Parts: sequence; structure tokens; C-alpha cells
Amino acid sequence: MKNVMCALLFAGTLISCQQKQVQSDSAVPAPEAFVRVSGQDLIQPDGSKLFIKGTNLGNWLNPEGYMFGFNKTNSERFINEMFCEAVGPDFVTEFWKLFKDNYITRKDVEFIASTGANTIRLPFHYKLFTDEDYMGLTVNQDGFARVDSVVNWCRDNHLYLILDMHDAPGGQTGDNIDDSYGYPWLFESEASQQLFCDIWRKIADYYKNEPVILGYELINEPIAPYFENMEELNGKLEAVHKLAVKAIREVDNNHIVLIGGSQWNGNFKPFKDSKYDDKLMYTCHRYGGEPTKAAIQEIINFRDSVNLPMYMGEIGHNTDEWQTAFCKTMEENNIGYTFWPYKKLNGSSFLGINAPDDWDLVVAFSEASRGTYKEIRDVRPRQELVKKAMLGFIENSKCENCMPQTGYIRSLGLQVNK
Repeated sequence: MKNVMCALLFAGTLISCQQKQVQSDSAVPAPEAFVRVSGQDLIQPDGSKLFIKGTNLGNWLNPEGYMFGFNKTNSERFINEMFCEAVGPDFVTEFWKLFKDNYITRKDVEFIASTGANTIRLPFHYKLFTDEDYMGLTVNQDGFARVDSVVNWCRDNHLYLILDMHDAPGGQTGDNIDDSYGYPWLFESEASQQLFCDIWRKIADYYKNEPVILGYELINEPIAPYFENMEELNGKLEAVHKLAVKAIREVDNNHIVLIGGSQWNGNFKPFKDSKYDDKLMYTCHRYGGEPTKAAIQEIINFRDSVNLPMYMGEIGHNTDEWQTAFCKTMEENNIGYTFWPYKKLNGSSFLGINAPDDWDLVVAFSEASRGTYKEIRDVRPRQELVKKAMLGFIENSKCENCMPQTGYIRSLGLQVNK
């Protein structure tokens, strides 16, 4: 454990230095240094068109259960609670620090760049920019330090970065993906909306002069289709977007703002006004269905009606053949894409993570009934085995220990350099 603590201290110092580098190196670039919107296209600083191709760093700063092999334990809050029940909160605190230090590193960004990708989408939890309890920290959250690291790595590898608030205050989706309490309270809570705007203003002020960042994606997959008042919630979506855009523009007029549709980023009918800002683009998601133009015709129609860029922020979890066909469809219709996710247990991603020894014990505990303290005691596995498995997961998730999914990568129109 002493060696672990030394490693954590060194990593913390390194992150602090990286954060200072981003801040100290930030001159004030001209507006033309940033990616801009021109009709339905994105234009790079050199005047060339940018067609987005890349991936999502999911599970790193917003853990999701299925990427660990869990089903019922499917959000960060549930995962953290389950780990604490298995091995205690002190070890879990150390686990999350090591996880954040190792799950995504410079080597991962270099690997992504080596495939010919040009963009990374970075999902994050709003709590990373507060003093709320999250991933092992209760004060002085490390959101800026973590994002600064990715900004530096992307700059060195000529990649753009999209910042995606995957988990918003109060919850914007009402399901596990936003780590919420089962309802999109963001749209009914003025306090949550204020915090939402305050965080985006703080992020935008910090990164206003950073051209590596392509844009700010305000919220991921708002308003799941499960709620009886779904249409009422849909009617509040654009107003909440406008509040955040206004907050961002108080400090940053350089960056594009990305707007996602309701019901898994698939429904754009709630949007009635595309002219309230001159740097907007839209983002859609698609899992499954036919890999044809007909499957996304409504999205294309909306894009054409507003004459602004549309980008597929998430797509994937399918066969290589399906992905090859859909990538062709998206390219033919000028819709760039970042596939989900970059890395997960057992593949269906750029890199596959091998399960460590005894990981089945952790999975079994995550699926067991733990509704009472007696049930927790009765099903808790041997702590030393769980601790070893958790550290093994971190070791196996390092870029150099993962399995490149060559067929998957090539199906996206990218390359694998052996």
C-alpha cells in the first residue's frame, strides 16, 4: 500500500504540473484559430473542412456498469456503493484514484491518433467541477486537471476534443447513464439549472482560449422516453439549452456549442429556434436499426432545415459489417461520427479489456440482492480476492495491456498500425 500511495502522490504532482502548463501556455488566439461553423460544415483554422472521425472516452470520468461487466449495478453511484460494501470506502478511494490515473493516459490518445481519428469526445460528470462526493474525492475535485491532461495529449497528437457533460445536475435523462435518481429533475429544478449554467460558465471561462477544444456539448441524451410527461419535458429542453448558451457566451465567444435531441439524442422536434447563437451544431445518436439513409432521414431533414452541422456523437455496439455500412451512409450524408466507446471489458470498442482473475466474484456480488445489511454480509466475497481483482482490472485496462479490436477499428474507416 505504501508503493500505491507514493504512486498516487507522484501522479497528483504530474497532473498539477499539466494543469499549470495548459493555463500558462494559453495565449489569446484570434477567432479564426478555432473550428467554426459554415452552413452544414465545420471549417478548420486552415480553411479546410473537418469531417469528424473518432471515439468516446466513456467510462473514465463517468463510470457505467456494463463496461465493467455489471448489469444491475449500472451507474457510478451504484458502482461506488457496491465497491464500498465489498472492500470498504478507504480502499475504494484509492481504487478510483488509480483508475483515473491509468484508464486513460497519453498512450491511449497516441493510439487513437495512430488510427487516423481526428476527434475525441470526452464524457464527464458535473460533480468533477464541484465539491460533491465523486470517484474518491469529497473536496477539491480534479475535473480541470483531468481535462487539462487530455487537452495537452490531444494538442500533441493533432486531435480535437469535444467536452460532453454526460451527467448534469439533477439528471437530464432519468436513467443510469446520467447517474441520476431516475427522473430528469434538471428540467424542473431552478437550483439544478443554475448549477448547470454555473459549471458551464466556469468551464468556458477556463478554456475560452483553447483551440484544441472543438466545442461544448451541453447535455447527453436528455429526457428518456419512459415518462408520461415526456412531451411536457421536451417542451422545456430548448429553454434550458438557451440558459447554458447564454452563460457560456458571457465568457467565451470562440467555441461551438453542441445541442443534442431528446429521447437518446434522436428527437429534434422540440427545437424551434436555431438562430439564437451563431456557433451552434447538432448531435444525434444511433444504436441498431438498418445502416441506411432511411434510418436517419428525419435527422437529415432536420439538419437541412436549420442548415447547420449534424454529428453522430455515439454509435456502435454492432457487427463490423453493420458499422462499415453505416459509416459509408454517414459520410455520404456529411454526418461525422465518434463511436462508443474507446475501451471496455471484452471489446466491441477500439480496445478490449481482459477480465482479471476472480473478476467473476465482483460481478456476482454486483448482481446479488444487497437490499439489507444481512444480505450484504451473506453475499460479500473474500475481501482480499476482491481487492486483488479490482487492482487487476486497473492493470488490464492500461493501454499496453488491452487488445486492439482491428476489425472494429477498420470498420470505422480508420487504420491499425501494427
